[in-house]
Amino acid sequence: MTTRSIACVAGLMALLASAPTAQAEPRADAAATAQRLLDTLRETNGVPGMGAAVWQDGKIVWEGSSGLRDVERRLPVTPDTLFRLASVSKLFAATAATKLAQEGKLDLDTPVQAQLPWLGTRWPAMTPRQLAAHISGLPHYRDGDELLGAKHYATGRDAVAIFADRDLLTPPGTAYRYSSWGYTLLGTLVEERAGLPFPDYIRTRLVPGLAIRADATHSGDANASRAYGFENKMTVEAALRDFSYTWGGGGLSGTARAVAIFGGQMIEGRIIAPATFDAMLVPATLANGGTAGERDYSVGFGWRIGRDTDGADFVHHSGITVGARSTLGVWREERAAVSLLSNSEWVSRIEPTAQMLAAPFRRVPAGLNTAACPVGAQRYSGTFGDAAVEGTVRFRIEQGLCVGTADQHTAMRAYFGTAMQRSDAPLTLVGLDPKGGLGRAGLVNPFGIADLRAQPDGSFTAEIATGRRLVLRFDQPGK
Repeated sequence: MTTRSIACVAGLMALLASAPTAQAEPRADAAATAQRLLDTLRETNGVPGMGAAVWQDGKIVWEGSSGLRDVERRLPVTPDTLFRLASVSKLFAATAATKLAQEGKLDLDTPVQAQLPWLGTRWPAMTPRQLAAHISGLPHYRDGDELLGAKHYATGRDAVAIFADRDLLTPPGTAYRYSSWGYTLLGTLVEERAGLPFPDYIRTRLVPGLAIRADATHSGDANASRAYGFENKMTVEAALRDFSYTWGGGGLSGTARAVAIFGGQMIEGRIIAPATFDAMLVPATLANGGTAGERDYSVGFGWRIGRDTDGADFVHHSGITVGARSTLGVWREERAAVSLLSNSEWVSRIEPTAQMLAAPFRRVPAGLNTAACPVGAQRYSGTFGDAAVEGTVRFRIEQGLCVGTADQHTAMRAYFGTAMQRSDAPLTLVGLDPKGGLGRAGLVNPFGIADLRAQPDGSFTAEIATGRRLVLRFDQPGK
């Protein structure tokens, strides 16, 4: 090779090295950034313990643990900590039904009454597909149902007897009405067609090797987290509860790692065939031609189907119950999944929060504005919803990241103060730019982690809740 050729090749390599990559390559500090966000979130909202994980391209690229799994004994959350999954359990029930259907052991479009003859004909015919999409007409829990956790139900059939005499809210197939009782029935169908207790089928046949099992909170398992709640914004231990009345609706537990791997295995076709997963992600259609769902998502066979902040396809499910708040989200096209679990019920925007925990590992969004870290800023001003706000702020560079702390304005305190959890902590901004900029940051607040982005006019905006936007400007002396 000539000297000129070598020079050309060297120049081309330098050009390629400096060009932005289209790959979703984890940056060296991505794990530290995600952990900082998780720790700050827990400190801000006062939840005793949290676990989170990100799966990407066939492996776990980060798992985070924060806080305590047992407050009284001061035992920390670890990667092995089992949390209640609440309604994330529904994804396992729905997947179990489709796996059995794939094996010819269950029919998703044959009425449940024909597959469980003991159910009788009190209700009009409803199918497993309608149960999974919450369009069966079955009701959700009612006042007093929380007392059901005081006893154990030996079989799913015993649990179905709890609501077997309750009226449907609507005729099957005509309306979307969220119903955990529908998943108790779906889980019972899985149990009977599989010939195994529902939790055993999930553990041994659906996700063998993963730390997913029946709720372990009071099982004596050393890895199980205790369950907590809030009274007058103070942490209290939750009462004992047996979830056998709704294994399929909200009765499983698992580690953050296992839940994220489950999402990854769905992407990889390791649990059910890719075509079966495709079918799960087709929005259910109502009798009038409408689509099942609410807010910003439609509902397929168990999964909620939507998009993230940047318009990427995002399927997910979240849960809330005594002693738990949980979510699993999957970017199927990107081959990525994120889980976030906690050991207390709390008011949150949990799906956007989980997305922000995964953000350090994903592609930088197109069109993102750049901004320097406003280290000299001492005050902020702007709007919070319709209210004008202002206050003190301080920025610094920590481990290469731009980090800011802002006192809450009274309008913020009033808004966040409606929640059960701690709500008076300062807002924290954690920049996602590994070079120390503030083009994008996780804005940690009592309700979760919002996506704060720099705007062309020099302001920064974040959606704190649907319809409530925060706009900030940082005043720097001499600029």
